[in-house]
Amino acid sequence: MNIGRQHIGPLDIEPALTALAAALRGEGPAVELSVSPDGELVVGHTETPGCDDAVAVVRTSGSTGAPKATVLTVEALAASSMATAMALQGEGQWLLALPVQYVAGVQVLVRSLFAGTRPWVMDMSGGFTPAAFTAGALELTDKIRFTSLVPTQLQRLLDSPSPDTLAVLRRFDGILLGGAPASAGLLEAAREAGLRVVTTYGSAETCGGCVYNGVPLTGVEVRIAEDGRILLGGDTVAAGYLDAPESTDTFYEEDGVRWYRTNDLGALDGDGRLTVLGRADDVIITGGLKVSAAHVQEELEKSDGVAAAFVAGVPSAEWGQAVAAYVALAGADVASPTGDHAVVLEEDWHQRLGLLAPKTVLAAPELLMLPNGKPDRLAMIERLNSLHQGK
Repeated sequence: MNIGRQHIGPLDIEPALTALAAALRGEGPAVELSVSPDGELVVGHTETPGCDDAVAVVRTSGSTGAPKATVLTVEALAASSMATAMALQGEGQWLLALPVQYVAGVQVLVRSLFAGTRPWVMDMSGGFTPAAFTAGALELTDKIRFTSLVPTQLQRLLDSPSPDTLAVLRRFDGILLGGAPASAGLLEAAREAGLRVVTTYGSAETCGGCVYNGVPLTGVEVRIAEDGRILLGGDTVAAGYLDAPESTDTFYEEDGVRWYRTNDLGALDGDGRLTVLGRADDVIITGGLKVSAAHVQEELEKSDGVAAAFVAGVPSAEWGQAVAAYVALAGADVASPTGDHAVVLEEDWHQRLGLLAPKTVLAAPELLMLPNGKPDRLAMIERLNSLHQGK
């Protein structure tokens, strides 16, 4: 798995740390980080009209549309950093293993500034590899160590890991895992390996993860709206979007609390623990039947040889929408979508899922990913559309 479409070497993050530190002190404009095609860190400064205490402008992933410029304030970032330290029971040194221009990367730098520690940037000039991650982790010197990963990265690290890789993974006091749902199998493998994994839920609009292992961080509130959507409120909510008028459908205030309305469905148990059930827009209506894309994805990933799956609805003349799946096969010949292994899997899925089984399957070595490690939903839907051809 290659995080990002460009390969970047070790970044000189000193300019970014200096600019962010100035903005946190109120002595400089808001910072927007990016990486040039040749791997150079670009520290930009962005005007934020109407928000004098802005520290950073972070682009959303764009997994479901055009990226939005999210404005993060000093109060929100400070609340997020403090709550994270409380949840992880300490501050320490961070290994940056995600793109620095997205919220998870920015937060590694911000948390390091609050902790007074020096982050280390792993070398991704050859993509994300266990060897590069291990080498980067070995450079850490603080007794307390953290990193943030997406599930695909952790899966790569745990696939036949070397003793050195296992050793550095076990040395982390906390491995924050977010950006996409982690399968039960991956979490079980991490537990068996003795890793301290913390699943996180959140987004750029909440300064990154604000719910750890289903429990809201200190200062964070979680509600479930009448339509089932997750509402996140409290001190870590962003000031809003820089390049779009604020909408009461996205950000709003109630009784002095600022809230962000997500596009995810969830449920709270009796102890207030959050379970994310999937995206609000992942319901596929095929032949009058409502199908949960998340449920079908979970079933496909139970099959031997399936490393990961993405399920979506595509236009269909016969069904209105047809269930389609982009499937990453492990250790199999995926030269064509109709390879023998894929055919056997499809037969199994039809037996187990019946009408819920995907009518179009595109098999590949891995899912298409965005630079921040999230699945590239739009790109995969486009390819599934082309393959299905509206049938």
